[in-house]
Amino acid sequence: MNWLTNFVRPKIRALSSSVRREQPDNLWFKCPSCGAMLFHRDLQQNLHVCPQCSFHMRISPAERLEIMFDEGRYQTIELPKATFDPLKFRDQKRYADRLRDAQTATGNQDAIIVGHGEIGGLPAVAAVLDYRFIGGSMGVAVGEGFVAAARLAVLQNAAFIAVTASGGARMQEGMLSLMQMPRTVVAVEQVKEAGLPYLVLLTDPTTGGVSASFAMLGDVHIAEPGAQIGFAGQRVIEETIRETLPDGFQRAEYLLTHGMVDMVVSRVDLHATLARLLQLLRRPTPAAAVVTMPPGTDAKRNRGQVPAADRS
Repeated sequence: MNWLTNFVRPKIRALSSSVRREQPDNLWFKCPSCGAMLFHRDLQQNLHVCPQCSFHMRISPAERLEIMFDEGRYQTIELPKATFDPLKFRDQKRYADRLRDAQTATGNQDAIIVGHGEIGGLPAVAAVLDYRFIGGSMGVAVGEGFVAAARLAVLQNAAFIAVTASGGARMQEGMLSLMQMPRTVVAVEQVKEAGLPYLVLLTDPTTGGVSASFAMLGDVHIAEPGAQIGFAGQRVIEETIRETLPDGFQRAEYLLTHGMVDMVVSRVDLHATLARLLQLLRRPTPAAAVVTMPPGTDAKRNRGQVPAADRS
């Protein structure tokens, strides 16, 4: 019996294989925009924003919620159960199989996650779409989740924030998916009737039935840099109107210039921006005491007659 062959060599092989298993395969990422090679820890620390060209990569709903809420602390809610494959739809594969594959890949039941916590010390509820789940498409389950999030915001007297990333309505559910558009609109109106702010964060991409419903009803619209936002795709529009569209059409910066969004905010500044907006919308009274001006001061200022006390 050769102890080197039968004992030592298997131990060395087992040790080397365990080391290879513990080492992740995705240590480096290539930026889709500039091609820079980015170390995974540096990319995570920069919130998946390329430090070379500021390209915003897509992130999961859990990462999004962690960025938005104070100190990354939030709680998710259990969403209502929706009808599973209501039309028994089948194209290249069965819709039921697509759902199971998406659930296995993402670990979520459907394309929406609802979390609640505090942003800037104020209560907030966030409904986040997951583009990894069948393109973030809106079916019955997404509609149910959005309505549940809006009701939770009213119940908690909290701000409601929608984070969109979707290709539109889910074709495998037919008319049932289209009916989610008016349902989400009604849910938004219930939030506004309660006097609560409704903010929308538009991420890449936001198109189709989502952009035609709750995504464009916010009190304030925030977009991530470079996000594609629109209804139909650029190629479809060009073929319809038979004109060439300008560069950057349907991108966040183009929509900001033309008044379709209120601000374009880097992911690094997202939490501070949301906190500032909620402070302004939920606490409109000034933080300091209001100084009372002497009677007639405003009229004298308008005529250029400033009191002696003001001149000194």
